[in-house]
Amino acid sequence: MVKTNEKVTKKVILEAIRRVAEDGVDFGAEVTADDVLNYVDTTIAQLEAKTEKAKERAAKKRAEGDELRDKVKDLLTDDYQTVADIVAQIDDPEITNAKVVARLTALCKAGIVEKTELKVDKRKVKGYKLIAE
Repeated sequence: MVKTNEKVTKKVILEAIRRVAEDGVDFGAEVTADDVLNYVDTTIAQLEAKTEKAKERAAKKRAEGDELRDKVKDLLTDDYQTVADIVAQIDDPEITNAKVVARLTALCKAGIVEKTELKVDKRKVKGYKLIAE
C-alpha cells in the first residue's frame, strides 16, 4: 500500500466503503449493500452540512471581529491609551481585555496603530495610539 500526504478524513473512508459496497461485497444477512450505500450517502450529506454551518459561523465571527476592530480603531487618538482605558470606553461586559488586545495587535501589524510601553502606577503597561498619516 502506497501512502500519500493526503489526510484521511471521514469522507475519504466513507467513499472507500461506498466503492466496496458498489462492487457487490456480501455484508451478511442483516445488512445489504443498499443499506450501506444509504448510510454512506446520508453520513456524507451530514458531514457536508456540518462543514457548511461551520463556515457560516466562522464568517459571522469574522464579521463581528471586524466590527470590534473598527470600534477599537475609532476610539484611538493621537495620545497613548492603555487596554484598560479602551475597554472602559467600549462599556460592554462581553468585551474583554484579551479581545481588545487581539484587535490592537492586528491593527499594529497592519501599520495603523503604534504600541509602546507606559508606566502607570509603578507598573509597565502597553499603550496604543493611531499612527499619524
